[in-house]
Amino acid sequence: MNIRPSSAWRERLASPLTWHFAGFAVLLAVVIAMAVRLGLDWAATNGRSTDALAGKQIELKAKDLETAPLRGLDKRVEESRSQMQTFYAKRIPPNYSSFATRIGELQVKSGVRLSRMQYTQGAPGSDLTEVSLDAGISGSYPDIMRFVNSLERDQTFFVVRAMQLAGQQGGLVNLRLRVSTWLRPADAAASGLPPTPEPDKTDTPSAPGNAPSTSGKEGD
Repeated sequence: MNIRPSSAWRERLASPLTWHFAGFAVLLAVVIAMAVRLGLDWAATNGRSTDALAGKQIELKAKDLETAPLRGLDKRVEESRSQMQTFYAKRIPPNYSSFATRIGELQVKSGVRLSRMQYTQGAPGSDLTEVSLDAGISGSYPDIMRFVNSLERDQTFFVVRAMQLAGQQGGLVNLRLRVSTWLRPADAAASGLPPTPEPDKTDTPSAPGNAPSTSGKEGD
């Protein structure tokens, strides 16, 4: 006796094994879909994490470059202070007298003649006060250059501010000379030197033999 197809399908649908396979197929499809979704989410998250990590690394490198000049700054400041103190001890005169005495020694050694010597002091600084010498200098050109070079190379810190021709006769040259050095504020105050005139109040170079109008301690 032949069984009709419709009866066979009804029997298969009624079979627990059929429903078991169907359930398994649905579950497998759900698992595959979830796995795909999880893979996509992981890829996106991993990409964002990589970008974020790269951004943090770049930011860290930038901060590292910004702070590089500050590393060891305290040590460099201390070294600078030590160097300044060494410079002051070796090259800054202790008082006005030592400054004037050294100028006189260099004058004799080079063979020039200084006249109308005027010493003044600038405004007190936090560490040093500028002391200026305004004088006439006469002698042969080689002797004057020898004197100027000896000033610039001397252990005492001298700075030649200006030289201006005031006259010339025979082999002798007459110049107006301005030289600066520095004293510690207390030493400059103790010197009793008058204040340095403002630049616009400074007198013009005078002819040899005529003293400038600037007041101050003089020497010849």
